[in-house]
Amino acid sequence: MDRDVLIFIVATLVGSALLLTSGQPFASGLLVAVVAFSLLWLVSLALKNASIVDVFWGLGFVVVGWYYLHSCSDTPTVRGWLVCGLVTVWGLRLALHIGIRNSGSGEDYRYAKWREEAGARFWWISFFKVFLLQAILLWIVSSSLLLAQLGPVAPFLGLLEAIGIGLWAVGFFFEVVADWQLARFKREPKNKGQVMRGGLWSLSRHPNYFGEAVLWWGIGVLALPVGGWLALLSPLMITFLLLRISGVTMLDAALVDRRPGYAEYIRSTPAFFPLGSSPWWRRRRASSRA
Repeated sequence: MDRDVLIFIVATLVGSALLLTSGQPFASGLLVAVVAFSLLWLVSLALKNASIVDVFWGLGFVVVGWYYLHSCSDTPTVRGWLVCGLVTVWGLRLALHIGIRNSGSGEDYRYAKWREEAGARFWWISFFKVFLLQAILLWIVSSSLLLAQLGPVAPFLGLLEAIGIGLWAVGFFFEVVADWQLARFKREPKNKGQVMRGGLWSLSRHPNYFGEAVLWWGIGVLALPVGGWLALLSPLMITFLLLRISGVTMLDAALVDRRPGYAEYIRSTPAFFPLGSSPWWRRRRASSRA
């Protein structure tokens, strides 16, 4: 088993244990996520398309977020409303983007490959390998949404909250602009099969993933004053997921074989942090060799 996958499995188990033993009502959130993804699984069987889980990923956070908002208190706090509102904006935008992107393109190559490998068994394997797994991951990542609902009503939001909102805004900007730039690039017939290297994509190979991670760090910081250090479990999990499991690592491995020039793109451009094609340490190394 790959080391990163093993680390992620252990982290998922530890994260689940921390949430369930924290004394907070996380179990009901897990139930909501599992029920929602189970219903989605039934729809995927009818459509013969597991890719709908990608569209629902953002919507799932909206569902769980609003459930926490209304189940924790009869009078939600300003912090609770703020976090729920930010996640709703992000989740609806992401679902719309992925839905438009996937429209008419059939099942994603990852699920199509798993379907081919599993054969007739895929209908039940997909429940555990795709839908139940994503339900558990969403539940862990969304833990900061519940933690943000806890604690006394603050008379005002302070410096830490301003930092959290700022991080969310920066992350949302990167994700939205990067998605828009890539979609515009792909609409041009002359760019078919080519590597997107303009705009934010000249600074990072995955600026949209960077934006999503930063966005969740903002949400974690917003929940930190009332949720404690457990609030940082959300951004830690989503960052590791994007960097080592389903994001950067998987996409780079797929694109290096499918896109001419992508190997050179990997050599010249940072994978995640938007540092550009010539970050300072490369310039320093080149100057020392001169």
